[in-house]
Amino acid sequence: MMGAAMIGAAYLAATGYEQPLAEELARRGRTITAWHGRLALSPEPPMASIWALEVWTDPVDIPIASIKTAAMALRGMQRNWALYPLLHHRRAALIHEALPPVKARPLTFPEAAPTGHLGGWTLLATDRLLASPTKTSPFVNGEVVFVEDRLGPPSRAYLKLWEALTRIGRWPMVGESCLDLGASPGGWTWALAKLGARVVAVDKAPLDHQIAAMPGVSERQESAFGLDPRTEPPVDWLFSDIICYPERLLTLVQAWIAAGTARNIVCTIKFQGETDFAALDAFAAIPGAVIFHGAHNKHEAMFTRLG
Repeated sequence: MMGAAMIGAAYLAATGYEQPLAEELARRGRTITAWHGRLALSPEPPMASIWALEVWTDPVDIPIASIKTAAMALRGMQRNWALYPLLHHRRAALIHEALPPVKARPLTFPEAAPTGHLGGWTLLATDRLLASPTKTSPFVNGEVVFVEDRLGPPSRAYLKLWEALTRIGRWPMVGESCLDLGASPGGWTWALAKLGARVVAVDKAPLDHQIAAMPGVSERQESAFGLDPRTEPPVDWLFSDIICYPERLLTLVQAWIAAGTARNIVCTIKFQGETDFAALDAFAAIPGAVIFHGAHNKHEAMFTRLG
């Protein structure tokens, strides 16, 4: 482990996605001098990262003599802290208990993300902690946790849509029009219809019959790639969770943007095998693009563009 002067930023990967984060940092000229669990420690200044759930932007390596001195050091910096637990769990828990409580309850979607300031800390050893009073996510360890619906949706895919909409701070309003490409079996269509939006679900495969019967839902059993955005009616929102190569999705998204018929776009970029960083760069070059890997994503990233 390293000394305080050598830590310029720390990047927290989702479980199992340390490798894409490491590749991204290397491509952007960042060095990883140590891993602390899923936390990549780097000597260079922080940068925006697709593959980090959150970035600790001002980390400080603090020597501690006791649980009391650790809690005093953290409280002396600010009030609200989130623990990334990895080592010395009992000691970390006692420090955590000595800090002001942080109410990190699950969100009931649609509910805005918390706005309170939150720092991150972790024990590097029994006598050292790493603390960053600032980080890029308002959520504990960058993970958006929801009150889940285990009865209505036909799959858990709705959770990554909820997370994406929560992270960008926007979602379809009552009566807004949505086009859901690659909709079957209907997890995203369900989530959008529950908001009161009008949803046209497009997929060669049929929707779950209960989703197809929801108010405001209509179904088109055809290929999403067969649609011509120049002749489709304008929509407030274009959604896609299509399983396809990133280059094909990029062509589809560019066509809809060029046609000007989708005001807001939310898509899943799915990777087959290796992470396609060239495709990610192409998506990122689209004006207004916001791209991230969320806590509810698998080997994929979310592309969002708001009108």
